[in-house]
Amino acid sequence: MAAGLALAAPGNAQSVTNGIEAWQRADYAAAVRIWRPLAEAGDADAAFNLGQAYRLGRGVPISLAAAQTWFERAARKGHVDAQTTLGLLLFDNGNRVSGLRWLKTAAEQGEPRALLIYGTALFNGDGVVRNPVLAYAHVSRAAAQGLAPAKVTLAEMDKLIPLEQRKKGVARAQEMAKATKAEPPASAKPRAGGAVHVAEEPPAKTATQPPAKVAAPAPSRASGPWRIQLGAFSKRASAEALFKNLSGSGPLAGRQPYLIPVGAITRLQVGPFESRAAAAAACAALSRQGQPCFPVAAK
Repeated sequence: MAAGLALAAPGNAQSVTNGIEAWQRADYAAAVRIWRPLAEAGDADAAFNLGQAYRLGRGVPISLAAAQTWFERAARKGHVDAQTTLGLLLFDNGNRVSGLRWLKTAAEQGEPRALLIYGTALFNGDGVVRNPVLAYAHVSRAAAQGLAPAKVTLAEMDKLIPLEQRKKGVARAQEMAKATKAEPPASAKPRAGGAVHVAEEPPAKTATQPPAKVAAPAPSRASGPWRIQLGAFSKRASAEALFKNLSGSGPLAGRQPYLIPVGAITRLQVGPFESRAAAAAACAALSRQGQPCFPVAAK
């Protein structure tokens, strides 16, 4: 239950560790009490953890505004997880410029989710200038780290990007990887006791997949007032492609997609689920496969 919670640097590792231990006991209020003064004093790990608490509503009321504030404090200190989570949060809420800026920063440091999302944005020209070579480089690096959705996306890119451009992308990926290893980010340096990462109800991943056709889903026998949101896309085909890639997974068995137009974007929701708890459980299972999402009430 300690989703993405980071340990602090040696000077205050025990205090932050105590907060994580309290979190793992489901004593979220105690965890928040431990992290808040450390975060206020400028500790990036504590700020990131406090942002997670506000995002998930654990020990404090859910507040994406407060979560964003703490994530940004940590991100500005070079905390890669905070940069990625903040980028996802901003992008999914429609602030694509700021979201992509933070995702680009995290991608430059080798974070696989950021590499995938920024890479697919480059492929589609979604908020950035389209660059298939650089897109392939980013997604290749994410796939090389074992991120399952990145492997799926890379396979789609193999069908759509000419071989010569793919070769250039691989060469660029190797250059990027060497540069990242030569200059490790401060937040990626070893910390006392290691790090704790367990996913739970993360914000929706908004990486747009390469265009693809999707077969009509099988009729759903499930019912209920809840769904899970998997992302927001500038192209409807991208939402359809993501559902196609995930529809065979256990958490989504028997569910159907809902493509919700909101201005120029399309939100992908899947359901129905009989309760928020059931939707949250599906999100937790999907996140372990590398696909973040969050529960939403059907309107």
